[in-house]
Amino acid sequence: MFSRQTAAEIEKAAKEFGLEPAALLAIAEIESAGQVFAKVEGRNEPLIRFEGHYFDRRLTGDKQDHARAAGLASPNAGDIANPRGQAARWQLLGRAASIDHGAAYESTSWGLGQVMGAHWQWLGFADVDALVTEARSGAAGQARLMARYLDKAGLTDALNGHDWEAVGHGYNGPGFRKNNYHVKLAEAYRRQIDGPAPGDQTMNVGSRGELVTELQEALVMLGYPVDTDGIFGPGTGAAVKRFQTDHGLTADGIAGERTQAAIRKALGGEGGGLWSKLRTWLFG
Repeated sequence: MFSRQTAAEIEKAAKEFGLEPAALLAIAEIESAGQVFAKVEGRNEPLIRFEGHYFDRRLTGDKQDHARAAGLASPNAGDIANPRGQAARWQLLGRAASIDHGAAYESTSWGLGQVMGAHWQWLGFADVDALVTEARSGAAGQARLMARYLDKAGLTDALNGHDWEAVGHGYNGPGFRKNNYHVKLAEAYRRQIDGPAPGDQTMNVGSRGELVTELQEALVMLGYPVDTDGIFGPGTGAAVKRFQTDHGLTADGIAGERTQAAIRKALGGEGGGLWSKLRTWLFG
């Protein structure tokens, strides 16, 4: 689930590159699960995934030996596991970058569209740092990077024509059918076209995305500590229940319309006060 602000940025990038906004939003939803930022040492950072086999290929000699010994590189895909949390992934990236900055950044996928840093030259950037700067500039930069990749990969016609198998093969690779990537794209596109179903803004265990992050940060500000990872797990459900109990609501752990309204009221109202400060702090 994206915020309205992020959805608008994705739509703007789509129009800039001649892509159908709803189709680009569908890919963004599948690639990011609606999550745009992670809090890393107080900063909003794009979501990343480090690929140890990419890193290994870009190293030779002592650097490669050092990286392998440190558990950062392997010739085999999947040997270097990514931590679950984004803060830990950024730490992993930092360790790799201390061995070889450029190789580490090239071996990482960046942002909404999970675009590999290794594509920097192909995508027309001056160097890998320029690609990373785009990804780290905000939701707009991440959306432009994703749109640029689709355009460069020659997927514009397939995307705009809703040929989800062609898009899946071009964006997710030849194994796209194994995880029904094309089916998920079609379903995400249908949600964009049809609009949210009743209750779609309700959050409960299993929900993910920016709106969950907003909820978690609001709970923290109101004195209900919870991990702010954009994943509505049991801990978030328990915090919601505590808030509901304290505010005379049914303590079901589901953040529906009434609970969200109560949170906004507790924060000072959706038009300003703490709610406005929260949105500024989260998304700039």
